[in-house]
This record gives sequence, C-alpha cells and structure tokens, in this order.
Amino acid sequence: MRRFWTTALCLLALCVEARAQSDWPNRPIKIIVSQAAGAAPDIVCRYLADWLSAGIGQQFIIENRPGGQNTIGAQAAARSAADGYTLFFATTAALATNPHTFKSLPYDPLRDFTPVSMVAKGPFFLMAHPSVPGSTLKEVIAADKADPGKLSIATEGPRQFTGILAGWLNKKAGTKFLEVPYANVPAGVQDALAGRVQLISMAIAPAAPFISSGQLKALAVSSPTTMQNFPGIPPISDTVPGMSLVGWFVLVAPTGTPEPAVTRLNQEMAKVLARSEVRRRLLDFGVYTDGAGSVTETGKFIHDEYALWQQALRDIGLEPQ
Repeated sequence: MRRFWTTALCLLALCVEARAQSDWPNRPIKIIVSQAAGAAPDIVCRYLADWLSAGIGQQFIIENRPGGQNTIGAQAAARSAADGYTLFFATTAALATNPHTFKSLPYDPLRDFTPVSMVAKGPFFLMAHPSVPGSTLKEVIAADKADPGKLSIATEGPRQFTGILAGWLNKKAGTKFLEVPYANVPAGVQDALAGRVQLISMAIAPAAPFISSGQLKALAVSSPTTMQNFPGIPPISDTVPGMSLVGWFVLVAPTGTPEPAVTRLNQEMAKVLARSEVRRRLLDFGVYTDGAGSVTETGKFIHDEYALWQQALRDIGLEPQ
C-alpha cells in the first residue's frame, strides 16, 4: 500500500508539473539586462519586449542589473529559477569575452544557460580625424607603416570591445597604432574630434552624427558585410582578411528551463524579427538582425563566438585578470 501511494504521489507531481508547463506563461516574464537603463542593450531589449508581450499575451518586465562588466546581471540570471519566467538578454561580454578576460567568473557562460534565440548584432565603425592622410583603411595602414607609431587610436581600455578591436587590428594588419585608453567614451570622442588622437572606433548609432557632419571620416565597419544603411563603408575584412568582430545580443534562459517555453519564445522572437518595421527600427539603433535562428543555431553561434574571442585575445596576448 505504501508503494502504491508513493507511486500515486509521484504521478500526481508529474501531472502538476506537466500542467504548469502546458499553462506557460500564466504570469509576467522577467528579462534581466546586465547594463543600465538607457544603454544600447536596454533600449533594444525594451523595444523587442513590447512585441513579445503582444505575441505571447503576458507582460515582459525588464530588470536592469548593471555592474562588474556584465557579471552581476549574468550571475543573477544564471541563479534564477529555470521555470521559463526569467530570461537573460545576454551580450558578447557576458558570454564570449568575460570568460577570457577574467580569471574566474561567478557563472559559466556555456553550462549555466540554455540558448533561446539570436537577437541582433552591433558592429563598430573605425573612424579617423579628417587630418589623417588617406580616405580608406588601406591607405591609413600604409601611412602608419611608412611612419610607424605616429597614429594613435582611442579605446575604452584593452579589455573592452574597442581595445580588443584595436589590438587585434594591430596584430593582423601589422600596424603600430598607439592605443590610448580612456576612462569614458565622451573623453575619447572629444580628443578624436580635436585631432589629439587620430583614430577611434565607435558603435554605429553614436558614430553616425560625426560621420554625416564630416567631423570624422569612416574607414571601415567591423562586421563581415556592409551595413544596409551605410553601404559606402566597407568591412575591415576587405582590407585585413579574417578581421571581423561584432557585438551581439542573444536571448538565453537558465539551464533546465522547460523545452516548451524555450521553443515558444524562439518562435515568437522569430515572428518579431521577421517584421520589416522591427528590422528598420533596429537599424536605427545601430544594430541589425539575421533573424532568431533555431535554438540549436543559437547555441552553435554562442560556442563559435566563445572560440573566436578566445583566439582574438590570445593573438593580442591579453591575459585574464
């Protein structure tokens, strides 16, 4: 009789769990963003969350957990209940660069999360002050090699995206651009506008006004292809083969999140990202989308990017700290 009741209780628990999964979602869904409100990931996430809310029929609540170069938000997401009601709007830093720049992390980017969907990619422009000789990256590289060390490039530090991009460019192109780290982006921008540093890389949205005004000239974009709304700016890889680095956003969930919830979220994100008005709006934000992809494709992308950034950091000799 005891065995009977034990079996019955186990079956009841399984039925309750199955019913809970089949009822998903029956309450609001939280998305953790590891940067502050108003930052690019936050803006993109909030925009897409409104579309997801309409499609799924539940409110998506954004919770900003900035700090620690994305580690605070990533850790919070990794330790959340794997019930389909907490997601992580993950950045390149959180899943691909932090593992190779930190000696230890309070989360594992590959084991602690299950992929949900691709979201968008955000390349950077490499730009020069108008006084720099040459109008193409090839010409600027030639100028540097003719007189090494005379051209400097503003970065946010060697462990930030702009610093890694500058370091890898020096390695792959054989240039000797002097990397000048700044504590904040505006200070670097001001020095680039004044010509105190000759080169700078910036995300597309904040860079666009300086290009259109002629204050800075765009040499190349870090994506593998040109941006749709900037067709005249070629990829860095046209001049330096294999040189392609982009920031990106993906949607992930804590490992163990029920498959039906993951599948539904992937399907809804695919519908959202297929909309022409969404694609246009994302371009306004300085990012582009290739669609949500499948759950499997998203997982492969994360693993591939993990390896790519690991190789880039090894090439430039950057050791974890």
